[in-house]
Amino acid sequence: MRKTVLSLLGLMFISVTAAAQQGPPPPPPGAVGDNVHYGWADVLRVDPVYRTVRVERPVQDCYDQRVVHQDRGNSTAGTILGAVVGGVLGNTIGKGDGRRAATVAGAVAGGAIGNRASSGDRSYETTRTRCDDVTAVRHERRVDGYDVEYRYRGQVFMSRLNYDPGERLRVRVSVTPAD
Repeated sequence: MRKTVLSLLGLMFISVTAAAQQGPPPPPPGAVGDNVHYGWADVLRVDPVYRTVRVERPVQDCYDQRVVHQDRGNSTAGTILGAVVGGVLGNTIGKGDGRRAATVAGAVAGGAIGNRASSGDRSYETTRTRCDDVTAVRHERRVDGYDVEYRYRGQVFMSRLNYDPGERLRVRVSVTPAD
């Protein structure tokens, strides 16, 4: 048991000694430490970067359409009117007993003519506005970002940003060993 305890103590001593020789562990990525500060760079040039996007939107496509209407006349009214007119004309033509026959014949003939005249199909045209829903497609150029050239302490750098920085750009300066 003594050997086990001594072995464990020996392993712990070796691992502590090795850790001390390596130095402190590095900070996690993105951590801000004493070796980071901020400054201002002069913007030399800003170039917008464009992309083309497809834009769809619903619209109505309206047009005038020709419409044909059928108007059927009132054949009953035409028949009655034609019979009355034909009967009156037949009554004025005939004499004596023939007058009655001429009246009946005039009424029958006038009714037939009136029926034919009023039952004829009449058609006429009008226009009606009709609209269909369609999708209008167009392509637009939109700014996708900005290529920015800037100078910090005499050196020129280039970055793509999603905004136009103006005349000055805030920069983060991080110093780390070159090893």
